[in-house]
Amino acid sequence: MTEHSAVPQRHIDRPIVAAVDGSAVGYHAAAWAAADAALRDCRLHLVTSISVAGGLGPAPILTEDDMSWLHVDAERILVEAARIARAATPDRTPVITTEITTDAVIGHLIAQSDQAEGIVVGSRGLGAIRRGLLGSVSSAVIRHANCPVTVVHSMSATDAVTAVKPVLVGVDGTANSMPALEFAFAEASRRTVGLVVLHAWSDRSSGLDPAIVGWDAIRESEDAVLAETLAGYSERYPDVKVRREMVLDRPVRSLLDASENAQLVVVGSHGRGGFTGMLLGSTSAALVQSVECPITVVRQPAE
Repeated sequence: MTEHSAVPQRHIDRPIVAAVDGSAVGYHAAAWAAADAALRDCRLHLVTSISVAGGLGPAPILTEDDMSWLHVDAERILVEAARIARAATPDRTPVITTEITTDAVIGHLIAQSDQAEGIVVGSRGLGAIRRGLLGSVSSAVIRHANCPVTVVHSMSATDAVTAVKPVLVGVDGTANSMPALEFAFAEASRRTVGLVVLHAWSDRSSGLDPAIVGWDAIRESEDAVLAETLAGYSERYPDVKVRREMVLDRPVRSLLDASENAQLVVVGSHGRGGFTGMLLGSTSAALVQSVECPITVVRQPAE
């Protein structure tokens, strides 16, 4: 396989790394990752694992023939993923490398996240003895990766209709959402589409009661603060048309509704409690499981 590379060339570039397992959702992830790599002008690195997951019981014992079959099947998966990646980027196909690893895919992806532009995974997978469910993979990688992680569901958002939809980002008025906002502006600029910045006010602990103070007054005040926050970004990304949305509703429901008209949802993530990074914000966790379009979780650099 001409595109095969045993290990990614970390000293040369920072690739988009996509995990594939032979499932339809995994192939959608490969298509989205290829389009994103083309926009960034970087390499696409496709990874599949033949690690044997033992679960709670004893690890299964595989013969040499079993391992040979796993390698052949993994090669088949990577060939198909590369074909789909090329088909998704006919005008500007990125450099594609592939890798079969015997390591557990979660640990492997987290290790690669140190030198990756982004990690892309499917929301669920096949879950055979040789590969774990991509659903568990996405959950773990989002919590521990050191780069943005995109979860792709049942659509790769690479079709002509979806490609003109805006990028949607959720902000909460705190520093936690700034990395997500930066990422969203850059993505909208690369994709030459608009950006919807949504702030759902109801979950903010300000002590103000909209029923007493009046929602219109609160919205005007909050919108002014949001506009000031966005001013610096708009100067850096003058090509991005921004639409601000202030809603009196829970963030998950608001973002989920708005995601129906978006090609990509971007949210922030931050650790809570004594073990930073172990817990994903409730809004991010709920959206990753609910939205239909791809969603990117951007972690705080300090994490």
